[in-house]
Amino acid sequence: MARFIFPLLLGVVGCAILISLGVWQVQRLEWKRAMLAEISAKIDGVPQELPPEGTDTEALKYEPVEIAGGTTGQEILVLSGQKGVGAGYRVIDAFETGDGRSILLDRGFLPEADKGRPRPPTALIVTGNLHWPRESDAFTPEPDPKTGLWFARDVPAMAKQLGTEPVMVVARHVEGDAQGISPEPVTISGIPNDHLGYAITWFLLAIVWAGMTIFLLWRIRRQPI
Repeated sequence: MARFIFPLLLGVVGCAILISLGVWQVQRLEWKRAMLAEISAKIDGVPQELPPEGTDTEALKYEPVEIAGGTTGQEILVLSGQKGVGAGYRVIDAFETGDGRSILLDRGFLPEADKGRPRPPTALIVTGNLHWPRESDAFTPEPDPKTGLWFARDVPAMAKQLGTEPVMVVARHVEGDAQGISPEPVTISGIPNDHLGYAITWFLLAIVWAGMTIFLLWRIRRQPI
């Protein structure tokens, strides 16, 4: 009987750990779903005025706002693409509001074929969401000095380039000359929620571990004493 104790203990402890990890991922799944529902409700809320300068940006992420003013003609093109359209660019403009503030405006997607068309300063009324996307990492190339193209949105760096506040509004609806640019609103689709897959993986590993334990005990039982 003594020879069964260690394998059985190893099997029980291993299964308990794997099942607990699966349960933890289920709990994380519920937390993530609640968080995504809260963000979605915030995105679709009633637009407010642009908050004062110096306000905590993290607390205002996804906040719906309405701004009126105009683009300055200064822009940054971020390499992008759109399903069914193909390659193109996200257009990030310097935008001056009616009260004299200068911010970044993510106007949306511009097809590659329209890149060369003039986009002079234009008056706009924009409904959108405040956003500080974190798309850059150690592997993201620096902006191309020859073409001026960027490969990710980096609000502080773009604000420095265009001489604006480090505040960006992503357009949802635009009144005025769109100049061939279609808004790409903020959504929760880019926020990953893989906890269900992780939970299933841990539970399957627990089943495999239990099966291996049973097989080991069967082998030990068949061995002569």
